[in-house]
Amino acid sequence: MKKYLAILFLCLAGLGFSLFIKPGPDDPVAIPPGVQRQGNADSGYRYIVTGDYVNSGLPLFLYRLGIGKEEKNLLNREGLNASVRYDFNVVSAPNGETIVVPNCLQCHAQVFEDSLIIGLGNAQADFTSARNFDSEIAVGLLENYMKVNKKKGEAAKEFIQVGKVIGGKMYTEVRGVNPADRLTALLITHRDKNTLKWNDTSSTLLPDLVVPSDVPAWWLLKKKNAMFYNGFGRGDFGRFLMGAILLTVNDTLHANKVDGHMNDVLAYLNAINPPPYPKPIDKSLAQEGQVIFETNCAKCHGFYGNYNSYPNYLIPQHVIGTDSLLNQSNYQFSDMITWFNTSWFAKGDHPAKLVPFNGYIAPPLDGVWITAPYLHNGSVPDIESLLNSKSRPAYWSRNFSRPEYDYEKLGWKYKREETKGGKSVYNTTLPGYGNYGHTYGDKLNDPERKAVIEYLKTL
Repeated sequence: MKKYLAILFLCLAGLGFSLFIKPGPDDPVAIPPGVQRQGNADSGYRYIVTGDYVNSGLPLFLYRLGIGKEEKNLLNREGLNASVRYDFNVVSAPNGETIVVPNCLQCHAQVFEDSLIIGLGNAQADFTSARNFDSEIAVGLLENYMKVNKKKGEAAKEFIQVGKVIGGKMYTEVRGVNPADRLTALLITHRDKNTLKWNDTSSTLLPDLVVPSDVPAWWLLKKKNAMFYNGFGRGDFGRFLMGAILLTVNDTLHANKVDGHMNDVLAYLNAINPPPYPKPIDKSLAQEGQVIFETNCAKCHGFYGNYNSYPNYLIPQHVIGTDSLLNQSNYQFSDMITWFNTSWFAKGDHPAKLVPFNGYIAPPLDGVWITAPYLHNGSVPDIESLLNSKSRPAYWSRNFSRPEYDYEKLGWKYKREETKGGKSVYNTTLPGYGNYGHTYGDKLNDPERKAVIEYLKTL
């Protein structure tokens, strides 16, 4: 009882602080809640795994020629969708042609020990140039095929056009991280803010640097008052969730059609829960860890269990100390902010807006045990290293072909490398890939860190 009274006191004290005392430059900044749409979770799931939100892509014949027919059908889909990989949908293009298009699960699902975990950020994806070395040849062959098959060419035109213009501008330096912010920024610079029509010429010059991110878990969204690592996605979450349409959308008619499904999509995302830790947990040690966590970590990351609460705090850059390039990139440019905040996405009954912040949100930790690697750029392989900054490897590699998970350290089993290597070696000395900051665990001793890790297994 005393413990829960203490938690209640801390929550009320924090509320009083925010109401009556002006926050200082080192204080966390609370994000106010916004109104979100309500919908049907089942309908949202079906739209994600069968919908035509991306409406230009490869003819089914060419998809099968390049990737082959899917045998596992991990989503248990029916019809033609059963024959393609889980991260693609088979849809009808506007001209009626059957095409294969990427879906949300390209980034927001991962096969983890033979099970597909929907909502888990994909930490296995390869967005390096090594993956795309033959892309120019493939595009050339595809274009020649389309000249002979006019209708199929029309159905693939937008997909090919966008790929040719931006494909070479979003490569990451290492495998396992994601260029999503860069992709969206590039797409925005080629779209008219009102009509959403494509233009091969960019309206804004972006820096050449591609800043990586680690894809956050979908199940965390239900607790958040803002989207993205620096909390700049305010207002209607549905508008941000439909960012994938920028790949191929060419008018607001299609945008409005997709927007009509976003209430259901958000309902589905809010219904997802993290998978429970599958191994035995030392309950006594976890209880010790809970006390340490609630004393040292809960102010920013929230409380869990019976007294579940999450403060939605943004932590200033000079306080958190992690690599700053992500919060400084892309959407911090005034012309990018103006584009979005005056575009189709910021209008109508469900507007969204960008509110930049120099720092990062302290995320909820539900299911944190399975969400390695850690920090916003995926630079730390496991939680043990996250809680002891001196132990973090400058260069590290993991087996992408046969990945192994460390259920005690909570993260990917990795090899500490002496020097930088190829695309499979994470190099924390690169700009945007730094593993510094978030040193709060350094003040704990080894037994305390072990106890905290045991507690995190229960979340």
